[in-house]
Amino acid sequence: MKSGKAVLVETAECLRMGLKYGELRDRHWLVITEDGRMVTGRQQPRLVLVSLTCEGGQLCLNGPQMEELRVPLHQPNNAVVDCRVFSVDVQGKDCGDDVSNWLTRYLESDNTVRLVHFEPHLKAQRPFEKEHLFPKDEKVAYPDAAPIMLMSEASVRDLNTRLDKDVTVFQFRPSIVVSDCEAFTEDTWDHIQIGQVELKRVVGCGRCLFTTVDPETGIITRKEPLDTLKTYRLTDPKQKTAPILGQYYTVKKTGVLHVGEPVCKISY
Repeated sequence: MKSGKAVLVETAECLRMGLKYGELRDRHWLVITEDGRMVTGRQQPRLVLVSLTCEGGQLCLNGPQMEELRVPLHQPNNAVVDCRVFSVDVQGKDCGDDVSNWLTRYLESDNTVRLVHFEPHLKAQRPFEKEHLFPKDEKVAYPDAAPIMLMSEASVRDLNTRLDKDVTVFQFRPSIVVSDCEAFTEDTWDHIQIGQVELKRVVGCGRCLFTTVDPETGIITRKEPLDTLKTYRLTDPKQKTAPILGQYYTVKKTGVLHVGEPVCKISY
């Protein structure tokens, strides 16, 4: 779920629109207002504590001080909703009133929120509409920009040497985390292979206020680590005033990823 709690897996399919683990797909669920505007951890920081999983054809939601909610994953009679992710139009299948009531209660929101699920026949985002470095035919569900965001543990360790309080990779919501490399070396990986999968780098991931939400507490500081990143990671003129940490990739060859596989840089 966009802005939801991270789900750690040992293996995942890497498809053109991102990672897939069983019935769970990365950033294929989106919280919205009743008029279709996205709701993320920027507006509702406690969303980062909500766990969304899929088991046996059911959608499962869990959150602090909330009862577990299970509803059918596929509800064909539910409405298709027109939504917006930032400035881009996209669609989603409504997940029903039970889910809406659960999320609205959890967020203690005065206004009703709903959850939508992206399905293959619905209108997807085209990243090219926001960033012309992406291929025109590229499609994603509800990510900010790309199907894959990759970063290294070393880059976060480097950041921590400059902070009073350490952060983890979870603060930055990557799809793929790489270990055993130098800090920021992912900035130079234009074309890589991991097992069967080939990825092509498009642009650096410009960081925003969401990085100041603690993934363990759901508290937003609006300060760190973003302020510190701005002092030394304004490295990509394409991202203007957003500091870079991690890189956006498209999937050139699909396949299955396994934790522990080496990352190989491809040169042409």
